[in-house]
Amino acid sequence: MLQKRYEGFLQTPCLWINGAIFNLPSFEINSKSNKIEIALDENLRLGKYVERFVSFELGQQNNISVLSENIQIQDGSITLGELDCLLLRNGKPIHLEIIYKFYLYDASVGNSEIDHFIGPNRKDSLKEKLTKLKEKQLPLLYSNACKPYLEELDLKVEDMSQQVYFKAQLFLPFSNQNIKLKTLNTDCVIGFYLNQNELDQFNDCKFYIPNKKDWLILPHTHVNWLDFHIYKTITKDYFEQKFSPLCWIKFNNGVLKKMFLVWW
Repeated sequence: MLQKRYEGFLQTPCLWINGAIFNLPSFEINSKSNKIEIALDENLRLGKYVERFVSFELGQQNNISVLSENIQIQDGSITLGELDCLLLRNGKPIHLEIIYKFYLYDASVGNSEIDHFIGPNRKDSLKEKLTKLKEKQLPLLYSNACKPYLEELDLKVEDMSQQVYFKAQLFLPFSNQNIKLKTLNTDCVIGFYLNQNELDQFNDCKFYIPNKKDWLILPHTHVNWLDFHIYKTITKDYFEQKFSPLCWIKFNNGVLKKMFLVWW
């Protein structure tokens, strides 16, 4: 299962390429799948779990050496934040922030393509994440509190570049899957979402509800599929809890897709 998750992570595209969004340069890397042999705590939340995958991925590159990871920046007893990774690539120092997200396109939110992408439970958004990166996480490198950490690694802040390794799975509304993205990487669109009122159209499909770590995985047939009625009964609990699960759907013609069933 770990291998499948790692491969799913590798196959998730970066949210933007060939340029910068919000002036945030994208970290670009081409990795082939290697057998992953690391011990991972299954209790890690997904973001931290993915950071371990990135650490392994970077370790496979001949031109990259990781200097330090998950550096807590303290100002006295106060934690100001964390630097995800400091590394050398071809001898040049980089501060790398690592993000892996799931966003759904809702045209009713905001006025731009970036505004429209929100979290499955409507609690977060792409715009909020990019703003936090630009205004809080990346400036941390230049803070006075960060200087001693850089000195310890013999790094000078003026020599460093900052890059963002932002992978994402994007989902379009089932009722409008012809939306063409102009800013973000269209390869990130890997499925659709629908609400309870739209569900009955899929009464001849089979369903599977993976646990959250398995949201990384590409759908495959070797799972215990649920028929429509059992699936519909199980998902009632999610609606009551206002939680939108990621699901796999298997159509009659054998096509497998990822989808979110949203409570809103």
